[in-house]
Amino acid sequence: MSATSVAPQRTTPLAVPAPHRLTGRLRLVLAVLLVTQFMLAVDFSILNVALPAIGDGLGFSLSNLQWIATSFALSAAGFTLLFGRIGDMVGRKRIFLGSIGLLGVASLVGGLTSSPEVLIVARVLQGLATAAATPAGLSLLTTSFPEGPLRQKALGLSGALMSAGFTTGAILGGVLTDLLSWRWAFFINVPVALAVLLVAPSVIHESRPAGRPRLDLPGAFSVTLGLLGLVYGLTQAGEHGWTNPHALAGLVVGALLLVVFYLVERKVAQPLVPLGVLRRRNVAWGNVLGLLAFVTETSLVYLLTLYMQKTLGFSAMVAGISFGVLGLGTVAGGLLAPKLIARTSTLTTLVAGGLIQAVFTAALIFLGTGTASSMALLLPATFLGGVGNMLVIVGFMVTATSGLPDREQGLATGLATMSQQVGITMGTPIMSAIVTAVTAGAATASAILDGVTVAIAVNAALVGLGVLVAAVFLRARRA
Repeated sequence: MSATSVAPQRTTPLAVPAPHRLTGRLRLVLAVLLVTQFMLAVDFSILNVALPAIGDGLGFSLSNLQWIATSFALSAAGFTLLFGRIGDMVGRKRIFLGSIGLLGVASLVGGLTSSPEVLIVARVLQGLATAAATPAGLSLLTTSFPEGPLRQKALGLSGALMSAGFTTGAILGGVLTDLLSWRWAFFINVPVALAVLLVAPSVIHESRPAGRPRLDLPGAFSVTLGLLGLVYGLTQAGEHGWTNPHALAGLVVGALLLVVFYLVERKVAQPLVPLGVLRRRNVAWGNVLGLLAFVTETSLVYLLTLYMQKTLGFSAMVAGISFGVLGLGTVAGGLLAPKLIARTSTLTTLVAGGLIQAVFTAALIFLGTGTASSMALLLPATFLGGVGNMLVIVGFMVTATSGLPDREQGLATGLATMSQQVGITMGTPIMSAIVTAVTAGAATASAILDGVTVAIAVNAALVGLGVLVAAVFLRARRA
């Protein structure tokens, strides 16, 4: 059964024809959505450097400190697909504005609190807001810009700022914590959220369904709980190892619930995810590529942070600032990607980007203990690797959202966002487990270097796997 035959709803078309150039209103739409995506990406990493300061300030025990990050990751990854589909049903603009308001309130509460419990609640709310705002914002972007060069350019800029935001968060968290307080890692969201709420209502058009189909509750519960189980298992594996009972239980239960979800979607009249959409090669394999892209680059940041601090002896702030070069590479890749897609094809962009990322990730295997020689390799390699990674990310977004009607863009961007957020969550635990296995508990500079080197080799191999997937399964997908 095709995707179009199982989705009876349709979105109300805009009253104006599809534009072929950026009008004044579209520039404002793009600015609002890009600022929002950047802010959401910053939130993924801004507290990583600040965790010890938060623990000291609020009295978190060392064993509970991880929940500041884990509570956010669970909410952001687990509820993305559900909220993406709800946006299709009730209106993406409404979901987008409501989630940005929730993010602002949660950030204010998190910055003002003196209680560990309230801080965790604020992080859960921030994660839920991110789970709703990210697919809603991306679907508003894909439905505001017609498929073709304009959408490719918009997705390129969005991808560049999203990846740069992740890197910026690592830098900004250290700077704000050292110069002001960890509380400003929360407060910084408040004025941005207010500005978006003031501007967005007047420039973004709503996309409303003509009818309201019933929500697939069994599918919603099974996929949400399944994703929560997988993310919980992965975070526990990264913290305590892959043989930890909590990690194994989370992974097994999560996998079983996703099987239940698949069985439910085969039977229900109005599925949360029409299986016809997943049978589209561009959607299914495009999301596999997106998952690999985010697993590899975000976990590489973790590996290089570990290397610079434990092997080279850098401070957290200096290590974070070093990633500014990676951020510049992702911005350059985001600007280059739509031009390369227009001149060649999406497949060429995916393969070329993956090869560039794989080569320069593999080059980092030769990092050593000498500061000058190591940084002379690390900085250009991360810049060029960032360019390649962003070519893959933009190619993945174009691939995974192409050829679908507007009524299914929320689902498509929800799937893409889920791949992004699960990839971000998966990467660090996987690489952390590899480093732990190689070092066997040793914390010397040379042992850390050995563990990081092996993990970087695995990282490069995963990028190569993505190149193979694109070449074999997407060779018929042209831009």
